[in-house]
Amino acid sequence: MRRRVIIMGAGGRDFHNFNVCFKDNPDYEVVAFTATQIPGIEGRIYPPELAGELYPNGIPIVSENRLEEIIKEYNVDEVVFSYSDVSHEYVMQRASLVLSLSADFKILGTETMLKSKKPVIAICAVRTGSGKSQTSRYVVKILRERGFKVVVVRHPMPYGDLLKQKTQRFEKLEDLDKYECTIEEREEYEPHIKEGAILYAGVDYKEILKEIEKEADIIVWDGGNNDFPFYKPDLFITVVDPFRVGHELSYFPGEINVYLADVIVINKVDTAPSENINKVIENVRKRNKTAKIVLAKSPIISEREEDIKRKRVLVIEDGPTVTHGEMPFGAGYIYAKEKGAILIDPRPYAIGSIKEAYDKYKHIDKVLPALGYSKEQLKELEETINKVDCDYVIIGTPVDLRNVINIKHKTIRIYYHYEEAGVPTLKELIINSIK
Repeated sequence: MRRRVIIMGAGGRDFHNFNVCFKDNPDYEVVAFTATQIPGIEGRIYPPELAGELYPNGIPIVSENRLEEIIKEYNVDEVVFSYSDVSHEYVMQRASLVLSLSADFKILGTETMLKSKKPVIAICAVRTGSGKSQTSRYVVKILRERGFKVVVVRHPMPYGDLLKQKTQRFEKLEDLDKYECTIEEREEYEPHIKEGAILYAGVDYKEILKEIEKEADIIVWDGGNNDFPFYKPDLFITVVDPFRVGHELSYFPGEINVYLADVIVINKVDTAPSENINKVIENVRKRNKTAKIVLAKSPIISEREEDIKRKRVLVIEDGPTVTHGEMPFGAGYIYAKEKGAILIDPRPYAIGSIKEAYDKYKHIDKVLPALGYSKEQLKELEETINKVDCDYVIIGTPVDLRNVINIKHKTIRIYYHYEEAGVPTLKELIINSIK
């Protein structure tokens, strides 16, 4: 008799776990995916074309709020936890609910990593917002300067038509429109594309790997949230954030990335207190005694210099970093403070789902999270921005928001840059690993 399974996810790791461990497996029947973290991604069907012959009607994707109901309705045997950037306490709270309902609670590990014929360098993190993106771009730059054809593969964010998003290849900015990418997707894809890199993402990472191997000398895995890679790395780099001391030991699955790392990058050493940096190093050494430790700065680069001292500014930050990433602010806030600007609290101007985000994530400081998972939410973000009474908008997002929404205020865009800050350097460790 087939064991009945629910896969708990957020539109990424859950589909990969299904494809690797459950698709075409006659011992299991996946009755549903549950969805959380990302608004509006439930209510879809994981299509039969992706699910395989065992699922002629596909697999429903429902809200995680219905987990208890569905376990009872389908007499579920096991629940597989398949999303990231949550506390260990949160994971065990989910486990406690599942176990109380007489179902098994399972977490799949590194057996889900696919082995490539080509060398793989993975860049992962202990939390979202640690500085993984600029680190990934720096790694790609080093490899391309050495003459390698590098292909970046990004942790999935398939929030739209799953069948259309099965295998996505990005080479031009127009490809972002072709695949109807959300702001979160654009934030991760656009910077790579602008620097001339080819990037893949999607739903089926077995098929994606086949395509990548046709054109890459080296594959760079650019991780999402604090998840571990879908492809088995030959060099594993983990980025740690000293502004969130202790999270490297208390968040799932980021702690796994500390255990697995060959190189641990302690980021933001130019702005974090020295006691935080020392404590983070002490903590990672408790889990990994052999990894090389690299110190890195994250200087903030502005598209242009303007005197904004005592000017009223609205700061827009990377959405995931200041929502489920639990950072109260990001690069835009730091830049505005350093320049002596007056930060305007966006809360009184927020509407719709933007207002709901403030209600849910009460730790957010006087910044606006760049949320745009749907056309409706994008419109709400635009309306919120344009309602704010300010002199400037500071855009602290990896994507240039001016390309996707109309901002009526004066704008200054800023972003993080990777900079070496000690010995050994990340550059020399990468070059030594590919000799």
